[in-house]
Amino acid sequence: MDPTLTLIGALMLVISILLSPLSSRLGMPVLLIFLAVGMLTGEDGPGGIRFDDFELAFLVGNLALAVILLDGGMRTRADTFRVGLRPALLLASLGVVITAGIAAVATHYLFDMGWIPSLLMGAIISSTDAAAVFSLLQGRGLHLNERVGATLEIESGSNDPMAIFLTLALLAIMTKEESGLLGSLWLLIEQFGIGAVMGVLGGRLMVRLVNWARLMPALYPLLVAAAGIALFSVTNMLSGSGFLAIYLAGVVLGNRSVRMMPLILQVHDGLAWLAQMSLFLILGLLVSPSQLMPLVGGALALSLILILFARPLAVFATLWPFSFNRRELTFISWVGLRGAVPIVLALFPMMDGLPEAPLIFNIAFFVVLVSLVVQGSSLARIARWLKLEVPAPEEPYRRLPLDVPAAGDHELMLFPLRGERWSDPRPLSRITMPKHAAVAGVFRDRLCMSPQPDTLVQQGDVLAVFALSDSLNDLGHTLSGRQPPRHLMERAFFGDFVLNGDALLGDVEQVYGIEFDELSPELSLADCFAKRAKGHPVVGDRVVLGPVTLVARATEADRVTKVGLKMDEGAAPSKF
Repeated sequence: MDPTLTLIGALMLVISILLSPLSSRLGMPVLLIFLAVGMLTGEDGPGGIRFDDFELAFLVGNLALAVILLDGGMRTRADTFRVGLRPALLLASLGVVITAGIAAVATHYLFDMGWIPSLLMGAIISSTDAAAVFSLLQGRGLHLNERVGATLEIESGSNDPMAIFLTLALLAIMTKEESGLLGSLWLLIEQFGIGAVMGVLGGRLMVRLVNWARLMPALYPLLVAAAGIALFSVTNMLSGSGFLAIYLAGVVLGNRSVRMMPLILQVHDGLAWLAQMSLFLILGLLVSPSQLMPLVGGALALSLILILFARPLAVFATLWPFSFNRRELTFISWVGLRGAVPIVLALFPMMDGLPEAPLIFNIAFFVVLVSLVVQGSSLARIARWLKLEVPAPEEPYRRLPLDVPAAGDHELMLFPLRGERWSDPRPLSRITMPKHAAVAGVFRDRLCMSPQPDTLVQQGDVLAVFALSDSLNDLGHTLSGRQPPRHLMERAFFGDFVLNGDALLGDVEQVYGIEFDELSPELSLADCFAKRAKGHPVVGDRVVLGPVTLVARATEADRVTKVGLKMDEGAAPSKF
């Protein structure tokens, strides 16, 4: 192996990592920086490296996407499927077809391309990209309401089979290997069916494997990564969607009791970033900016049609039967992020040697660039403008698993005490800890103090706590001192009063002197949400009753259990 190549690859990673802080300063997606570094290193940039090994790029792309989807699946809570599964699957199937059809018509007229190549172009750029969605949603500090966040995450992780099916079916037609309508439908069933079955079964097998093995802690994350890639490969060999399989396996793994799970997640966070960097760097190397310039006009028009017309039409056409309001539909329309998947799919025609392949590849790359610049850079601002953020739970600074049988599922969590609420010292005895949680130590000025009931803790201290993962939200609420933005502070968002969801409107009328003429006084606050909103209520949902706004503060099994009450707020939130 030429040491020069390894040196160049390592330097590209170093430069990308060092430039990553520019993402937040310039308001651009960090994935765009990785692409830019790859392009600057390529033949048209200062690096001058000629790279055209499409088969290697395809291999790296598939493995990187597998690692990214596995990490994203492990961070997807099973509860989100209750809220977002049905709308996400409809958007990931019918929505992809609608998007592909509109993009194909635009491609045909913008580039004077034949209908079959135009349909292929539409299929390639029809799906949103999990790497881009996971990176931007998790990396921007956004905590969206569960209905929107769940739909976007599940859709981006499950829409690849439809895009792959459309791409392969059209390639078969173009290469004179058409298998007919029945053959195409069977390909679709294989992609979705085999991928889903292998994902669930493979995930359960991985859970048993990890819990059965007795390894050094550092080997558990590697075992999960290796088993996930093995599942991805086997599913592809069986003609299923490896992408769907590894995503579902991650979901199963992340929602079961798994040994060393916090450590697994911590290591896989790094692996996912390495995969994203490698993927976008090598894709940046493949493209020649000089070949993109003649396509700027048409490709920009296609990108804008995709962003402003095709994606919104697909979203509104598929999600209108569900409980989304216009603000939520608008945001989901805007987060139709294109990333690595369209570029990887554009490698199929390149490897098949189709005459239209270079044009298709360059158009797909340009569409991804525009999507990352326009949609990715504005995602956080759009979410806040549409008021779709909800207060985020406080997370510990570190979570360390205790791989000792006697400790059960307990973990060691480190919580820094921050904010004005900890400016005045208070004894540990005045801090209410959740059940089965105990303070293990107090760190101050690089020293560890043994916790006693009269030990005073204050701002700047770090509390080491033994607790179960189920206690995470309660601990975060108890020990949090983080100052969120003004509009996300508890009182500003939920109001001054907290009521039980079972409280009756009649009782609220008597206590607060409000009259709800349009509703029965025997109706509970939880029933108000069920009556006004279709589907599953989530934290942040609002119901306006005259001068009062009810804000869902906590939910459990499709029922609002805690309600915030805000006085003298207009009815605008329920109308848009």
